[in-house]
Amino acid sequence: MATNSITTPPTVEKKPKNRLVRRSVRDRSQIIRHSVQWAFLALNGWLGLRFFLWVRYFERGGEGMYVPRPAGVEGWLPIAGLMNTKYLLSTGHVPAIHPAAMCLFIGFVLMSALLKKAFCSWLCPVGTLSENLWKLGRKIFRGTLCLPKWIDLPLRILKYVLLGFFVAFIGAMSVEALDAFLESPFGIVVDVRMMNFFRDIGGTAAVIIVALVLMSMLVENFWCRYLCPYGALLGVASLLSPVKIRRDQEACIDCGKCARDCPAHLPVDQLVQIRSAECTACLACVAACPAQDALQFALPPRKNADAASRWIRRGLSPVAVAAVVAYIFFGSVLWARATNHWQTNLPQSVYLQLVRRANELNHPGL
Repeated sequence: MATNSITTPPTVEKKPKNRLVRRSVRDRSQIIRHSVQWAFLALNGWLGLRFFLWVRYFERGGEGMYVPRPAGVEGWLPIAGLMNTKYLLSTGHVPAIHPAAMCLFIGFVLMSALLKKAFCSWLCPVGTLSENLWKLGRKIFRGTLCLPKWIDLPLRILKYVLLGFFVAFIGAMSVEALDAFLESPFGIVVDVRMMNFFRDIGGTAAVIIVALVLMSMLVENFWCRYLCPYGALLGVASLLSPVKIRRDQEACIDCGKCARDCPAHLPVDQLVQIRSAECTACLACVAACPAQDALQFALPPRKNADAASRWIRRGLSPVAVAAVVAYIFFGSVLWARATNHWQTNLPQSVYLQLVRRANELNHPGL
């Protein structure tokens, strides 16, 4: 004889609310970062145009419209910045040639010492182009390559080898040698030579650039990850940063989305904090995290005064990161201008002699 029975639905364990609530800043973090990236790229484009017009004026023998030389282009001279920084530390004086290169160099190193490698993912024009290349490659090739560790790790060492070469070479130079280089005709127009490299690019250089572009489409941040000595230096400085990506193990739901979205392929989901020199503070992992406050770009936690056992995390919002980045960048520029250490003050007659034959000048050490 059949009997009626009432089936009780299984009890579903509810997760804490904080694990399901998405933060509003998550979606805005990448919008804010990309806005800063493109604004800085536009600034570099504007500086590049003004520098081109300045060069053309002297190439034409001082005829046509004169545009003052934009000292900001010296941000593209990190080696000159490193040389000038050594000169400053050795003599206590700011060199007269390319002082803006030194001011920007110090500003970007300071930025990394405070906010990880934020320069690379928030300001660097090469980083911006590299990021967009692998995103384009992901759309075209339906994905990007993830190199195995036995290839990835040795390749990552390359940028530190290049950094070591430049540091050792410049470190061995005496103050007199630095002076001789910076004040030589070659050193004065090294920025013009840099622009001419791209204006009159040769076949070999073009092939190398095309290869780098292709590899950047296939492998995320290929240049930045494996070959950029400037990024290697900023990565070393970033080890001092008090602000790091920090994971709350109790709030974490172990979904692994943070690690999958990290362009540096760091195991964010397995660590309490990210100390790696490869972290660029891009906040992509924080943007991917679906759990409330499980992942933050934060200062070291401190104990709550009301509950000694409770730790309070001091996270930085994307707006705060953008504000600090802007403060350091514009602060470096304003300090240099206020102390008259921004422009290279040379008479136009010097540039009239050197700019037109910039490619003919040899390195003073050769």
